[in-house]
Amino acid sequence: MDERKPWEQAASVLPRPLGSGLRALGEDRLGQLEELRLRRGFPMTALLPEGEAEVDTPPVGEEALRQTVENATQSSAHTALDQVRRGFFTLRGGHRMGMCGTAAGEGGRAALRELSSLSIRVARPVTGLAEPLLRSLTEEGRPLSTLILAPPGAGKTTLLRDLVRALSDGAAGEPLRVAVADERGEIAALWRGEPQLYVGRHTDVLDGCPKAEGLPILIRGMNPQAAAADELGGPEDVRAAAEAAGCGVILLATAHGDGLDSLRRRPACRELLELGVFRRLVVLERRGGARTVRVEALP
Repeated sequence: MDERKPWEQAASVLPRPLGSGLRALGEDRLGQLEELRLRRGFPMTALLPEGEAEVDTPPVGEEALRQTVENATQSSAHTALDQVRRGFFTLRGGHRMGMCGTAAGEGGRAALRELSSLSIRVARPVTGLAEPLLRSLTEEGRPLSTLILAPPGAGKTTLLRDLVRALSDGAAGEPLRVAVADERGEIAALWRGEPQLYVGRHTDVLDGCPKAEGLPILIRGMNPQAAAADELGGPEDVRAAAEAAGCGVILLATAHGDGLDSLRRRPACRELLELGVFRRLVVLERRGGARTVRVEALP
């Protein structure tokens, strides 16, 4: 088991000059680190609860970007960039490295050829977030299908992960078999088959498969009592979610938005509401360093 702190795990892929500069922030601030940003031609920055702060490092150059990718993927940057289709890698420990640059592609398959910036998102296993909400998310002792709604960075995936963990470990009653369609590798963050972020003892994870394909596979193959997926959006996601709900499976999911009205403005999400797939809506908001949570009942 990796005993390093989350920020140390995430920062371990940095070249030495960048890693040395980061430590100057001090342990207290590093313990709150959310992201690292490497932009070509500028010093590295650290995203903290109060905002983005510049770190005392040399300007990031091409070599630093490529070395970071090589460290993260344990392979040559050229080979790694050819393999990147989603724009990010999941790192050991569940951390995520996003990538920007010049894209080139053939047959609709884009790959990055030249890097311009990297974002390393620090993942922290946070447990206990779901328990205060469980009473609002159950009816007659049975968990209800729940949609978590929030803008980017407000913590919807973190809450989804903990809700999966809570149901799987029996925090709401009897432990449930939970299947996770982890298309983006952000819920459980499998690393060589092992979840890097705890999702419960009775949870099965399908990583890297599109939700529209993954949910039916899990329903047919793993006989779950509950299923989870991150960031529903397109019509194909709606169909898969509706089919899962039609099989009697409790559905847990997230979507981008700031309230019920924002869902209704999106055709696919409006269809989810009209079909009655979800019974509860959890809305997360972030203002400065504070997060608020409210639960709404859906018809």
